[in-house]
Amino acid sequence: MAGYKVAIVIPAFNEENTIEKVVESVKPYGFPIVVNDASTDNTEQLASQVGAIVVNHKTNRGYDQSLNSGFIEANKRNFDAVITFDADGQHNPKMLAEYIKYLKNGKDLVLGVRPKIERIVERLFAVCTKLKFGWEDPLCGMKGYSTKLYKKQGYFDSYGSIGTELSIFGLIGQYSYVQLCIDISKRKDQSRFYSAFLSNWRILKLLVRLCLS
Repeated sequence: MAGYKVAIVIPAFNEENTIEKVVESVKPYGFPIVVNDASTDNTEQLASQVGAIVVNHKTNRGYDQSLNSGFIEANKRNFDAVITFDADGQHNPKMLAEYIKYLKNGKDLVLGVRPKIERIVERLFAVCTKLKFGWEDPLCGMKGYSTKLYKKQGYFDSYGSIGTELSIFGLIGQYSYVQLCIDISKRKDQSRFYSAFLSNWRILKLLVRLCLS
């Protein structure tokens, strides 16, 4: 499919230690869009220096709003597909080729599945999504989307879904999808988007919302 354009959306908050390497690693597969969520370090400058499209937030808006901004930018630039990718170096860029293969061949969703889900609340959420949709790992940060799916819903996230709302929309609407097992490297420090307590609380709220829907 000649001219097929893929955006790699990378939300980043104070990731100066890894952002250059991550951007360089995804460039062979697509166009990196780094959403700098009001970092106080050199994330913005380093991402720009290695060729990323950088979208800046003036205030810290969190993970979902960073992804929202990345999708808006990708849509403005007429990309055919978007793949979300973590800025901390945990995702294996070689998997991007597999994601793109499925998206090019007509899949609307490519859902990553990690080798192991560490936190109990994440496992509970995964049990719920597996029972409802057959979806094994809803909180894996590496997901692929056709722009067609994004345009159909009109936005990525509306209620702080930790990156799940557009996928759930696609699954409910019976859009075509595939799940792929991916490699994960262990992060050397804690996520900067949310503390462990806040992350667990947000997941529990999502779990309740999903169970009641």
